[in-house]
Amino acid sequence: MTYTKSIISGFIALVIIVVVFFSGTTVDSGYRGVLLQLGAVKPTILTEGFHFKIPFIQTVQPIEVRVQKEESSQTAASKDLQMVTAMVAVNYSADPQAVNKLYQEIGLDYRTRIVDPAIAESLKAITAQYTAEELISKRPEVSAKVKDMLAGKLTKYYMILEDINIKEFAFSEEFNKAIESKQTAEQNALRAKRDLDRVKIEAEQKVAQAGAEAEALRLKKQSVTEELIQLKQIEVQEKALEKWDGHLPSVTGGATPFIDVEGLSKK
Repeated sequence: MTYTKSIISGFIALVIIVVVFFSGTTVDSGYRGVLLQLGAVKPTILTEGFHFKIPFIQTVQPIEVRVQKEESSQTAASKDLQMVTAMVAVNYSADPQAVNKLYQEIGLDYRTRIVDPAIAESLKAITAQYTAEELISKRPEVSAKVKDMLAGKLTKYYMILEDINIKEFAFSEEFNKAIESKQTAEQNALRAKRDLDRVKIEAEQKVAQAGAEAEALRLKKQSVTEELIQLKQIEVQEKALEKWDGHLPSVTGGATPFIDVEGLSKK
């Protein structure tokens, strides 16, 4: 009898140990636990740390809520029907407050089923609103619109968009050549315009200089009076007297016929 009681007691103790062992569960850091009872998702969400559950009836499915990165190459068409290849990096995370709904409605493969298609769809929808050249010149604006659209899609499926970065837009070789030719033409046109502006400015400067010289000459002519002419003549005569050596010239000229002074003196 005592032996039977010992067996029963040992069995009960073993059951208790097993129950206690399977009654506890731990949720790791960066995760949330989805509580399942006989396969059905319960509204309770387990946070990080140790928790009790009903053994053999309840199980816990961990869902990562840390930021995850998805980087992919996406192909789309621009507004002017140019094929565009974009390198897109997306940071997102599962909503910690809704991991039970995420698991219940989508499952663990939400990255393949939701995230990747949402990125491709958002990029194609926004890219189609811009020409190929605008995609290059307005990349921050394009990124912002893609981010808004993608955030709405992920939020609908209990995920949070942290950030998105469009690293580059790549186009066909023919388009790149066309862009290069256009830039060269624009540079040549700009250079020609600068040369034309320089020629115009130089011409205007010459005209202005000629006008200033003509005005100066006009003013100078206005300042020449009869008194000034006589004064200049006197100054010339004075300078001539200063240089005279005291000898009369043998021949003089002027308004009257030339006179041979030496011939007159001999007579």
